[in-house]
Amino acid sequence: MGKSKKKHPKKRTAAFKESEPHELAEAPHSFIIHRGLSCPFITDLTLDFRKIMEPFTASELKEKKINRIKDFVAVSSFFHVSHMGIFNKAATQLSFKVARLPRGPTLTFKVHQFTLARDVISLNKKQFVDDSIFKHSPLVVMNNFTGDGKHLKLMAHTFQNMFPAINLAEINIATIRRCVLFSYNAETNLVDMRHYSIQVVPVGLTKGVKKLVMGKIPNLAKCEDIADFIMQDGNASESEAEDDENSQVVLPQTLKRKGNLENNKSAVQLQEIGPRMTLQLMKIEDGLLTGEVLYHDHIVKTEEEKEALRKMVEKKQKLKEQRKKQQAENRAKKLKELQKKEKNAVGGAYSENQENAGEEEIGAASDLDDDAVYYKDEVGEEPDEELFKSTEPESRKRTKLPHSFKSKKPKLDMKTSKENSHKSFGNKEKNSFKGKKPFEGKESSRFKGKRTIGGKGKTGFKDKKTFKFNKKK
Repeated sequence: MGKSKKKHPKKRTAAFKESEPHELAEAPHSFIIHRGLSCPFITDLTLDFRKIMEPFTASELKEKKINRIKDFVAVSSFFHVSHMGIFNKAATQLSFKVARLPRGPTLTFKVHQFTLARDVISLNKKQFVDDSIFKHSPLVVMNNFTGDGKHLKLMAHTFQNMFPAINLAEINIATIRRCVLFSYNAETNLVDMRHYSIQVVPVGLTKGVKKLVMGKIPNLAKCEDIADFIMQDGNASESEAEDDENSQVVLPQTLKRKGNLENNKSAVQLQEIGPRMTLQLMKIEDGLLTGEVLYHDHIVKTEEEKEALRKMVEKKQKLKEQRKKQQAENRAKKLKELQKKEKNAVGGAYSENQENAGEEEIGAASDLDDDAVYYKDEVGEEPDEELFKSTEPESRKRTKLPHSFKSKKPKLDMKTSKENSHKSFGNKEKNSFKGKKPFEGKESSRFKGKRTIGGKGKTGFKDKKTFKFNKKK
């Protein structure tokens, strides 16, 4: 016997949602998946984009070819998923779709160029990325999303709403460790996406002092004293962040990193950690991957054509609703017919049994009446009530079961069948020899007082010569 699986108690959805904090439940969550042709680079790009969307994304989401978009949409409400990013690989190009769940709109981008995170990190001098920076959502920076056209505003709002909003009055600066930049180029209609890690470094300190302040152990092998390490020439800081005054800020809070004190100047350093993407907006749809086309980069339609398309879409929706309604009515009719057939089958068998029982009762009553009339004609007096009264007790039980409730004949076992056959055979023998003693008659007189084999004189054989065989000469 195999081990039985443990049955875990089911958790109610409402209770599960109530246990979550309000900030976590209200934050925008996302699914990032890839469709179309299989490609290892597209798979890596999907994983890198999930890193950008951390921590409010399904970083270990398992997807198969069997899964459809509606499968992800079905579970999106339970996990508070508000956006879905889809990388679709076709034979000629790569597209990236951003859909607002559950009813749209959907923005379709063409990916002109992309660079994986590992390739971007390999270009840096310091190839180290701290995993703790992905515990908090990044800061979103929108650049140059101004101009005529509602599609630009919608695109900017979509990128902003993919990440949780930041309240400047309550935000802890230590949690801002990453930055996502979306820059729009009006001439080429391209959007450049970059991903950076943020580091805050104290300003106005030499390299030796900075190492000591930040808790790093210096190398004092060539120095006789700690003063020589601090005062030696050529140790002035040469970082670009300190030279550029635009990167220097006055900190409103004290950070955990040593040297970054409140109301002191610190420099903000950005290190690109990837991935990179260059996108072009191609189409905006009203629904979830379907619906009315609100914007198209290549095709421009007149108001009359748009109105004709709307009417066509409305007509299709009405036909779809009518088909669903008709299907529901057909299902209800079939269920009613099946129920009627079952009732008629059971009721017909019951009525036949009732008719048979009624005929038997009528026949028995008529026989009693005939006997009473005959008694009156012959005797000249009416009989007593109890004389021709039926002795059988009246019961409400059925005399016969319906045909549908009749059980099949029980199968006899081999032992019982053999015993019955032996009994019947024994009875026949008894009947055949009834009234007679065994071995009685002529045959019994031959063996009377004699042994069947052996002995001399009194045996059934006179001599032993009868047992001799003729020998061949």
